[in-house]
Amino acid sequence: DTHAHWEFRTHDVLDPQNWSLIANLAYGVTAGLDVQTSTNDYFAYQDLVETGQSTGQRAFMTGPGVFSSNDFQSYEATLAYLKRYKEHYRTPNIKSYMVGNRKQRQWVVRASKELGLMPTTEGGRDMKMDITHAIDGMHGNEHTLPVFPLYKDVVELFAKTKTAYTPTLLVNYGGIIAEEYFYATTEVHDDKKLNRFYPHNVLDDMTRRRRVWARKDEFVFPMAAESAARIQRAGGLVGVGGHGQLQGLGYHWEMWGLAMGGMTPREVLKAATIDGARIIGFEQDLGSIEPGKLADLVVLDRNPLQDIRNTNSVRYVMKNGELYEGDTLNQIWPVQKPLPKFWWWDA
Repeated sequence: DTHAHWEFRTHDVLDPQNWSLIANLAYGVTAGLDVQTSTNDYFAYQDLVETGQSTGQRAFMTGPGVFSSNDFQSYEATLAYLKRYKEHYRTPNIKSYMVGNRKQRQWVVRASKELGLMPTTEGGRDMKMDITHAIDGMHGNEHTLPVFPLYKDVVELFAKTKTAYTPTLLVNYGGIIAEEYFYATTEVHDDKKLNRFYPHNVLDDMTRRRRVWARKDEFVFPMAAESAARIQRAGGLVGVGGHGQLQGLGYHWEMWGLAMGGMTPREVLKAATIDGARIIGFEQDLGSIEPGKLADLVVLDRNPLQDIRNTNSVRYVMKNGELYEGDTLNQIWPVQKPLPKFWWWDA
């Protein structure tokens, strides 16, 4: 998941068994990057999973974003500020959240290159800013480019610069968000698996009395997805980012949305695996099954190459050589260990 947000509900007291990291793993998402956390305290969750004290997906994070409020006045000040991410937060990823004018944005790119960081950013519905991000060397660009369809000039710019593009269709710009389409057309509230991994009161808040009902032809996300397909086919990097809209299942919605724009199932799976690993900087360890990489894989009951919606038929998930049942996340190999109880199971 190249654009995740996890539902960490406390700042001062951490929850070692975090349900959102567990839910994503149960749905086959073995790794993700939270591209902007509200506090650096959340790096503790990454450590808990990494050291085996918590069950869940690999939880990479940028830490707090770099904002225009920093108002960098020199390259030296920019470099000094970004050093904390490299030396103290120990993350290769940062979120440059529209940090100011173009010179300030270029300072962030230059400092990131010097420090070995990968800055991702977004244009906030400003197509001209998105284009400068690709020209100036930002590693990634988040959320939909707000103009579609894209033509050869922009497609080749993003493809040839390898500016990673994660469209997050679930919260697309330019029209009704894709999330509303999937709430209207799929069962969420009574989904048995989702109820095992999601607090019931949260599902109630999210699924009862949705405020948007629209005809299918009013949604624009298939057009945004079609533009993403053009970038990928031109040799660019396109990622799958669920934006934390619905932990676990939402990632599958994002894949299905890309397919609704014309991506073939194979192209969607490429974005969801090896290209996603390249985007977050872990292709040496993740994204494909080959000697020397970490033992992450997903076993499905049905073939996603025949129908992309078969991605949501997870029989088993393996993360780092540990095998889990997809429906329960009970570990079955190399040891048998049930998933500890969540508080809402008996509520």
